[in-house]
Amino acid sequence: MLTTLQTSYTDTRAGDLAWCLGKDALPALAVLNVEVGDGLRLRAKVELRLLGASHQVLVDAGRGECSETVACMPGSQAPLPFGVARRVGVWDYEFAARIETLSQGSFAGRAQELLALVADHPHGLAGTFPGDPHAFTALLVQYAEGGVRWRTWHAYPQEGRLVTTRTRVNALA
Repeated sequence: MLTTLQTSYTDTRAGDLAWCLGKDALPALAVLNVEVGDGLRLRAKVELRLLGASHQVLVDAGRGECSETVACMPGSQAPLPFGVARRVGVWDYEFAARIETLSQGSFAGRAQELLALVADHPHGLAGTFPGDPHAFTALLVQYAEGGVRWRTWHAYPQEGRLVTTRTRVNALA
């Protein structure tokens, strides 16, 4: 699903993004609810949330919840960690982040590719910001290898920077 977010572009620097686990649902500009799983080992309800130029993912598999937020948040430490692995309740959680700096032409092409990938995917949510077609936040979730996985992209065209995150959660036995 692709939407134009009706807000100003507030997270204006890739380096201002911070990561947090366990936050309650924050006010969202767009939400996509999906179910993923194989029906045998895992069936999870996943809520993809766009928070301005940021994201929040809420996962509930009936035995416990997991909440990830990547945003400019008061009191949170930036920059994003490059990698985190920990136990979160009943979940084995892994997170990785990468920041790429691209030329203007490369940035525009990559933005178009990513928006096309996510816009037509039944488990994808992307929001573009007024004023720049390459300013966007996108999320894509899937079930794989017994767990829930999601990828996100936060585009900062004014800097030529693209923040990519990958997350995997598996329910512990």
